[in-house]
Amino acid sequence: MKRAVVPRRLPGMRALLLALLALALLAPAAQAQVARAWLDRGSIAVDETATLNIEVTGVATGSPDYSPLLRDFQLSGYSSTRSYQQVNGASQVRTLYGVALQPRRQGTLPVPALEVAGLRTPPLSLTVTATATRPAGAGDVAFIESGVDATTPYVQQATGYVVRLYVGVPLVSGELDQPQPDGATLQRVGDDVRYSREIDGRRYTVIERHYLLLPERSGVLEVPGARFRGRGVAGFFDDLFGDGDLLEASGATLRLQVRGIPDRAPQPWLPLHDLSLRWAAKPGQVRAGEAATVTVEASADGATAAQLPELQLPPIDGAQVFADPVQVDESFVDGRPRATARRTFSIVPARAGTLRIAGPRLSWWDVRAGRAAASSLPALDLVVVPGTQTTAPVPGGGVADRPREATAGDGDVRWRVPGVLEPVRPWAFATVLFALAWLLTLAWGLHRRPPGKAMPATADEPRTPPATSESSLRRALRSGDLSDIGDALCASAQPPAAGLEPLLRRLSDPAQREAIELLQRARWSDGDPVAAREALRAAFREGPRWRHDPAHAREPLPPLYP
Repeated sequence: MKRAVVPRRLPGMRALLLALLALALLAPAAQAQVARAWLDRGSIAVDETATLNIEVTGVATGSPDYSPLLRDFQLSGYSSTRSYQQVNGASQVRTLYGVALQPRRQGTLPVPALEVAGLRTPPLSLTVTATATRPAGAGDVAFIESGVDATTPYVQQATGYVVRLYVGVPLVSGELDQPQPDGATLQRVGDDVRYSREIDGRRYTVIERHYLLLPERSGVLEVPGARFRGRGVAGFFDDLFGDGDLLEASGATLRLQVRGIPDRAPQPWLPLHDLSLRWAAKPGQVRAGEAATVTVEASADGATAAQLPELQLPPIDGAQVFADPVQVDESFVDGRPRATARRTFSIVPARAGTLRIAGPRLSWWDVRAGRAAASSLPALDLVVVPGTQTTAPVPGGGVADRPREATAGDGDVRWRVPGVLEPVRPWAFATVLFALAWLLTLAWGLHRRPPGKAMPATADEPRTPPATSESSLRRALRSGDLSDIGDALCASAQPPAAGLEPLLRRLSDPAQREAIELLQRARWSDGDPVAAREALRAAFREGPRWRHDPAHAREPLPPLYP
């Protein structure tokens, strides 16, 4: 008696899969909590409020401890919201807290670190100035104040346009609309800022909206005033007469005198209030053949990120330079736009010695002084020490890295990988090899897993087809086409036949073999499909009859040289 061999599963496969599943489930819970804080405005008047926002990433319990703020501020307008989002397949919880700060005095007031959910926020500061100028519409239930940071801008000068809506009653609904001017583009920037201000003993809710105004031609430019229409919470007598909840307000039209581009202005044309450059990051030790990074930062007062020219380093003799994408930040300060651009450059020296990196230079137009200006950075002189790997010169001045040989006693072994700029440590290779070995082991285990428990079989007894194969054959004979019948007959053999020709050699009944030949002629020649179907139904009504010859249990390989 000869029994079929059933392969066993790998003993550690199930434990390994369970461990990986547990790590995947615990990954979201293991995310570290992070707390950050910011103010919606960095400078306010003493009779205004600023909103302090605190965001906690992760599950947060309780509210922030606001008691350290009571020394310099009056607190109001507490709020808290929670949101959920998917980050890299894991759920992330974010909780946002808000509180309105009313300063008790002028000056630079500290906003101390606060404790929330076992974390501490970074300290901040708020600049508080004297009482702002009384708006022209003060005393009305609702009025609009607007202004620009420059009344005589140049063509294409980024001009800040601010609209403030004052409402003296709680708002139920409303819409603030700003018409487009003729001869300039007006684009809304950022989100609305909401705060409160006390004017003549009355508390107003202020909604501040920022726009970017770009004049397109010289001459007089008229900016239409904004319009507001909404409804507020009315008092008793207003409800009685039915006309107290409707609110309307209109802003005044602003007239600007736009100046043309001067003849002596540098190109590309870049009108600014100020432009500063600095080395935001410098390398420490520099080795030949290895990448060192420098970061250049440009801060422009009176421009958007789209107006800034691209930051580039001049060509460096004896080194290759690779530039990262530019990172930009935009904000509104003192009513006008400001942009900060940062770009990191990876520099690969070709040889040891002194490497000189010339600083970038940007030309611009000073709108306050009315003259051309330029900003530049001093050159960097870097001392390049010999590298730890062999380098070979490449065309264009630079080096092509060769893999480093690991040496005994080397405490910081690294290899160079083609296409990878930074050196790679051995543990990174070990991690990749372990992951590949695990995947190969998993694939081998799944491939070796048996479909079911095998039944004992003898050499003198033919294998009986499974019940599922018999039912498939009966169903194909009853309602399938000739192709379905052929596939079902091949599948009914054990092991399944590779085609109708091998199936013919394994059948013992002449009538069944003749029915198979009729099936082949009907499918591939000029045979009669109806006659083939009837012959197949009659011949295989009781199922296939197999030869008892053990030689037919496995199909022989075709001869290599016929």
